[in-house]
This record gives sequence, structure tokens and C-alpha cells, in this order.
Amino acid sequence: MLHELLRIPITGPRLLVPVYVLAAVLALWVLVGPTRERHRGRRAALRVGGAVVGAAIGLVTVWWTGDVQDDFGVAFTPVTRMWVAFAFAGVALLVVVAVQGRWLARVLAVGAAAALLLSAGLGVNVDFGFYKNVEQAVATDPYRSVTIPVSTHGTAGQPVDLADWHAPAGMPRAGETVSVKIPGTVSHFRARKAVVWLPPAARVAHPPALPVLIALSGQPGQPADMFQTGDLGSFLDRYAAAHHGLGPIVVSPDQLAAPNRNPMCVDSRRLGRSATYVMTDTVQWIEHHLPVESGPNAWGVLGFSQGATCAMQFSTAHPDVFGSALAISSELAPITGNAQLSTQLAFGGSSAAYRAAAPVAIMAAHAPYHDHLTVFGYGQDDAPYRASTETLRAAAERAGQQTQLIVSPGSAHDWNTVRYVLANGLPAVLAHLGLPQQEGAL
Repeated sequence: MLHELLRIPITGPRLLVPVYVLAAVLALWVLVGPTRERHRGRRAALRVGGAVVGAAIGLVTVWWTGDVQDDFGVAFTPVTRMWVAFAFAGVALLVVVAVQGRWLARVLAVGAAAALLLSAGLGVNVDFGFYKNVEQAVATDPYRSVTIPVSTHGTAGQPVDLADWHAPAGMPRAGETVSVKIPGTVSHFRARKAVVWLPPAARVAHPPALPVLIALSGQPGQPADMFQTGDLGSFLDRYAAAHHGLGPIVVSPDQLAAPNRNPMCVDSRRLGRSATYVMTDTVQWIEHHLPVESGPNAWGVLGFSQGATCAMQFSTAHPDVFGSALAISSELAPITGNAQLSTQLAFGGSSAAYRAAAPVAIMAAHAPYHDHLTVFGYGQDDAPYRASTETLRAAAERAGQQTQLIVSPGSAHDWNTVRYVLANGLPAVLAHLGLPQQEGAL
């Protein structure tokens, strides 16, 4: 019973419409007041005024934190701004009614404020396309924890021409997503558990050597995001079903160490050695524990937002490791807050070091690239990331990379964009990794 309740969709009209209607009815009741209430007109005017002031405070808060301070690294859409204004209006309405007195009105105001806050949260969630059900909101890592010893597959799978691969009898029909601990042996980075997706072909007794994708979440976030919210496993299951169980082995390590932390995928004294954790600890763990191919032609990296910036940093700085990348809404440079703060936190105050860490600078230093593909993506309504993506793509092409561009229609800096770009951008990446060609989107 509880499991079924947790799986109730929270982005569809069956839940949203009743919540929105309840919030509207309660808010109107509190604003107007019962017909027998004394001084109803004056009280209603004060409540309306309080709600308007609260909404204005909400809009100013969004403008200051999002547009001026850039605390979240995204430009909020008009829809999200509207919902934040409603949430602040509900709280302000509750305060006004609490001051005015009358216990019944206070009870109704509490209900109205709660309904407005719930409506706002659900509305923002729909706009960002993050949680699809309650389970995703409360379980940050729902996948079974396992230990994959070195002896499971040795250092590599069986060398097989993937074009000639045929599924053996008894092979599982779908991939498996599990949670594993990748220790920071060299970096001493305190990472949370990683998430690993194994295609059906990797789950047989003698698996072939398969390509690898390292997938990086955005910030705030956790390794499970690409699978829970981005549907990465579902897309790859569709691919595997059409290609004899083949697919890349996907490893999503924790490059953040905490949901709201941003080490910028560099090594620094203050923020930790995030880059070493991914490029040394994670890469070596993959090579020693999973049946993978070697060489950049079989290795790729993908990410969203902060994770996309990391993907660009790693793929451009390490063409000997990665020959493919998929960057969804990447920044121009590693950043937390602003360039000045980022320089102080991670680069010892050196502006030159900060500029050198930008993917554009890295590409210029490492050019020309050979047989290197980067697929870029962004949301149609995401002007800041459209600009950064266009700059990065132009630099990649100047450096000799092959590029493709996927634009998600009608979305912005959100997980709707992620799912669209994955569905349409993964086929090119998979083909570049040596897997069978996929016709059309996943």
C-alpha cells in the first residue's frame, strides 16, 4: 500500500488539479472572509494588500538570489517566478490573518498557506521536470547497494567484435541499476555512493568488453539523478532491447560530495580533489571492476549543468581517456557563485589559473583533436546556456572536434531538457563508442 502511494505521479493533472483548486478556494475564502464577519471589507482589503506585498517580496527574492547573486546557477522561468510569488503571498496572508484574530480565520489561513506552498512546490517541480513521484522526492538513492569485487570480471571483458555479438541463452532482458561505493583511494575525496548501470550483455557469465559512459549530475544533485529523473537507464534499456542486449556500462560517480556543494571538478585545498576522484579513483575502479574496453574510442562522459561543465573539462583535458562527450547546458568555465569567488576558492586567487581551466582554453591548448565527438544540448528557452553552448561548440570545431547540437523545444534549464537531449543525443555518442547504429531517437 505504501509503495503504491509513493509511486503516485505528482506531475499530472489527476493530482495537480485538485491541489490547485483547493488552494484557490481556501485562499479566496480567507481573502473575502465569511459573509457575517464584521468589517469584512476592511479585513479583506488588508488581507489582499498583505498577499500582494508578500508576492512582491517573493519576486524580489527570486530576482536577488537568482538574477543578481546567481545562487542557483540558473535563470528562473516566468512560471517558477509566478509560483514563488504565490508561495510568499500565502505566507503573508497567514501573517495578516494571525494578527487580525478570529480562530476560524486563522485555521483557514493555515490551510490556505499550506495549500499554496504545496501548489507552488508542485508547480516549480513541473517546470523543472525533476520529481515524477513521491518516491523520487524522498529516496535520493533507491538502488540496491552491491559490492563488485575485482575478481568478478577481471580487468576486462572478453574481446568481441560487437557487430558480431549475439545474446546468449539466459541473458537478462533488461539492464540493472545498482549503487556502489567507489573509494577515494588517491584523492581522499569524501564521495557518496556511485550509481552503475549494467546492460544485459554485462550481466552474463562471460560478458564482452563494453564501452563506458561516465555520467555526472547537476548541482545541487546526487549520482542517482541521471537515472531517477533523467531516465538514462530507461533510454539505454530501449537501446539494449533493440541491439541484442548491448549498451555502454554507465558509471555515475559523485563529483560533489554533498547535494549543495560545488567543488567545480578541480583539485583544490579548500574544496577537495574532485578532479582526481573522477579521473583517477573512478577511472581505475572501472578498469579493475567492470568488463570494459580500453582506449578513448570506447570511453565517453556526459553531464547536465555543473556536470556538463565537468564533462567538458574532463573530455577536453583528457582526450587520451575520453573520445566522446555529451554536454547538456554547460557553463563556459567551472564556477560557483561568480568568477571572483570561484578563483578564490579553487585557484588560490590566481586569475590566470582560473582562465586556463575553462574548456575553451583547454581546447585551444590541446588542439587538434582526433576522432573526438562532442554532442551539445540546451533548452530552447534557456538563453544564457544557449550562448555558452554556442561559444563552446565553436571552440570545439576550431579545435578539430566533431560536434552535434540538440535543442530541446519549449524547455529551459531543467530536466525536461535533459530527457530530450539524452533521447536524441545518445544515439550519436553510442555509435561513436563503437556500438551498433541506432536509427532515430531512443
